[in-house]
Amino acid sequence: MPPQISADLVIVANRLPVDRITEDDGSPGWRRSPGGLVSALEPVMRANDGAWIGWPGGTDNDLEPFVEDGLSLVPVALGAEEVEDFYEGFSNGTLWPLYHDLVAKPEFHREWWDAYVAVNRRFAEQAAAVAAENATVWVQDYQLQLVPQMLRELRPDLRIGFYLHIPFPPTELFQQLPWRRQILAGLLGADLIGFQLPGAAANFVRLVRQRVGHKTHRDLIHLPDGRTVRAAAFPISIDAEGFEELAARPGVAARAAEIRESLGNPETVFLGIDRLDYTKGIYVRLRAFGELLAEGELTVGHAVFVQVATPSRERVDQYRRLRDEIDRLVGRINGDFGEIGSPAISYMHSSYPREEMAALYRAADVMVVTPYRDGMNLVAKEYVACRLYNDGALVLSEFAGAAEELRQAWLVNPHDINGMKAALLEASRAGPREKSRRMRAMRRQVMEHDVRRWADTFLSELSCVGGRDQPPLRRV
Repeated sequence: MPPQISADLVIVANRLPVDRITEDDGSPGWRRSPGGLVSALEPVMRANDGAWIGWPGGTDNDLEPFVEDGLSLVPVALGAEEVEDFYEGFSNGTLWPLYHDLVAKPEFHREWWDAYVAVNRRFAEQAAAVAAENATVWVQDYQLQLVPQMLRELRPDLRIGFYLHIPFPPTELFQQLPWRRQILAGLLGADLIGFQLPGAAANFVRLVRQRVGHKTHRDLIHLPDGRTVRAAAFPISIDAEGFEELAARPGVAARAAEIRESLGNPETVFLGIDRLDYTKGIYVRLRAFGELLAEGELTVGHAVFVQVATPSRERVDQYRRLRDEIDRLVGRINGDFGEIGSPAISYMHSSYPREEMAALYRAADVMVVTPYRDGMNLVAKEYVACRLYNDGALVLSEFAGAAEELRQAWLVNPHDINGMKAALLEASRAGPREKSRRMRAMRRQVMEHDVRRWADTFLSELSCVGGRDQPPLRRV
């Protein structure tokens, strides 16, 4: 029999915090997914009989709620057509490019929208079934923007929060969406709507005032039914202490030295770690590096670029084309400038465990994070957390949310390739005192504002809004 779940705190996310694995004996099992969100929420979930609702991946429709490592997990099934229309279609073919400033052209298909509505309703119904009376429900990200209002209609007793992990676009872009009013109404079902940056929250409030006609005052939205909704910035972060501890392990330090040795112990190791996505600016940074080699500003043997591109949305044409373009660029640069046993660019289209990532962060002299648009970018913060000795340099796009906090990075406009080349050179040639001054300030910011502080701040604010007398969540 599946466990009967009645949770005081319900997390609703597109994915469950576990991945399917095959055990040594061939039986199916689960493994905790990497990422800071579950690390931040696990303690408060355990303290409040929490449950996590999400898609387990795949198209298995017969999974019942289960407990893994003490956490109550509630799978939501998606059929193959729903994966195509809801996930690959509306979520990642419509919303993702629209919310990332049209780096790619969004597509608007009515059947994609219909699937989005149907899947959001399924998530809302599952949350309504699992949440205890007067519970707190925290809905995560752009795939589930209709859930707050659907859930409120089903369970008006609940306190509902929503957090958008990606950027929220300016009015001129959002207005292109044929279903703009429905999305705004869906989000307004929440008591508290969180964004990465103040500008995104202001965009939302402005749209509600202009398109829906509700009265607003600063970050508050007054609804006709008497509810007041707050829209505010809550910049997300990482498990900074966990990354620092990981980077300090002797095995990670030894692996970092081994990585540099395998690269020929160059003077400067440039590093990029990204999901393979057109918003990340991978192509332009590698092109800038190639031009510096062509101009003789950098030379193979003295400098190498390590680029890790984690596979992403392999079934989507845009992503396959991007992979082919980067493959060709890397091949051309290595063909022009590489030497036997010493490529100009070491390119890995693969994913790695956290230990290997920490070793790469420790091995790199210059971290290069150049998205055209990014809600936050946690890789930049992970690199900073792993620089135990206040060394290293960060080249960071000014269009990443992290640029608001990591102001001591070398900030670049990824559309300005000459500016990027100059920043790569300046960061690589900066003296130890300059690097230490910058890194020390960034490390202080990252260590003090970690992911647990983010979660605690959001949930504390959520307990204060909505105007209903509900018991607060138990703190840890």
